[in-house]
Amino acid sequence: MKVDVLLGLQWGDEGKGKIVDVLTNNYDIIARFQGGPNAGHTLEFDGIKHVLHTIPSGIFHKGIINLIGNGVVIDPVIFENEINSLNKLNLEISELVISKKAHLILPTHKLLDAASEHAKGKNKIGSTLKGIGPTYMDKTGRNGLRVGDIKSKSFNEKYTKLKNKHIELLKFFDFEYKLDELENRWFESLETLKKFKHIESEHYLHKSIRDGKKILAEGAQGTLLDIDFGSYPFVTSSNTITAGACTGLGIAPNQINDVFGIFKAYCTRVGSGPFPTELNDEIGEHLGKIGNEFGATTGRSRRCGWIDLPALKYAININGVTQLMMMKSDVLSGIETIKICTHYINNNKRIDHLPFEDNEDLKPIYKELKGWNKNLMELENLSDAPKEVHDYISYLENELKIPIKIISVGPDRKQTFFR
Repeated sequence: MKVDVLLGLQWGDEGKGKIVDVLTNNYDIIARFQGGPNAGHTLEFDGIKHVLHTIPSGIFHKGIINLIGNGVVIDPVIFENEINSLNKLNLEISELVISKKAHLILPTHKLLDAASEHAKGKNKIGSTLKGIGPTYMDKTGRNGLRVGDIKSKSFNEKYTKLKNKHIELLKFFDFEYKLDELENRWFESLETLKKFKHIESEHYLHKSIRDGKKILAEGAQGTLLDIDFGSYPFVTSSNTITAGACTGLGIAPNQINDVFGIFKAYCTRVGSGPFPTELNDEIGEHLGKIGNEFGATTGRSRRCGWIDLPALKYAININGVTQLMMMKSDVLSGIETIKICTHYINNNKRIDHLPFEDNEDLKPIYKELKGWNKNLMELENLSDAPKEVHDYISYLENELKIPIKIISVGPDRKQTFFR
């Protein structure tokens, strides 16, 4: 058996958590491979909404191993809060395992994150202030603390050394903070983290592959937020693309099988950065309201716009997508004319790709399709959807050259149709 990868093709918030939940019973292991608690994977079933930040989205199914990989950064406080929420549901979570090589987010990482954003003023990146960026900076700077360090005799010494480094850095900012309370809470939460199995995850996965186990690698954020290939510098701090599954889990490229690309039937973005198809009008407000477009982690309202095919094609190529899954199709109901961006005008030239330059004059060229009025959330079968819905799906498949295998028409796991 090989590893399937599931990831987002836009600016995050595509609905990855829901699809992982839907697909989980096809797998033995769900493995999260990058990002941190800046992710908010929302799942809804039995009328209850659940939001995960660090724990893989397969956790609600029995008999499935959920693995937090080495590419993930973990805030023990947020992790403990997630565990407490799951315990209230009487879930069996003993099969949750954590890579010893996953890095820890310290309280001072969060302070540095906040201080840096504060200093940027109007030029803010739009950080979630969870300490993600500073943690990855320490990782690449070879200063970080990892899960495997927690039980070492020198852990407190390593922690103090890194904390003191951060305190020196904070002196460069005009930023007031209180550390004691954050620090006490952090050390308390480590006790919960210690209760779970800390493993050498790459060896575990290699053996699982040899044993014929089915593995799904779960990504966070989206391709256009990738540190290398996203809309830099308005990106996250990790590789959100298929290649990130290799470095974030320790699996070889030739072990990748299917790549599931998740996208919304329109586009959203949280925070700053370019967004060619953004709608600052009534339709944009409609999409945000009907789609409940508020960040699962931050609560911030998301910017909304039409679907962007040049950006989607770019993401498909970078990731080697083999199957597409379209989310929130129901949100487009009631819009008379639906627009699809097919090209851009950049410096008076027609282009079909995202340019390197963050060009504020980038203008989208649209194809218009007739909309539909039927409430798709009430569908029992996709075949009962209006002709205009099938026309929209067919047009996208024809342009993207990849089959759309799943259509989602609502937040509940039951509102999911396979094609």
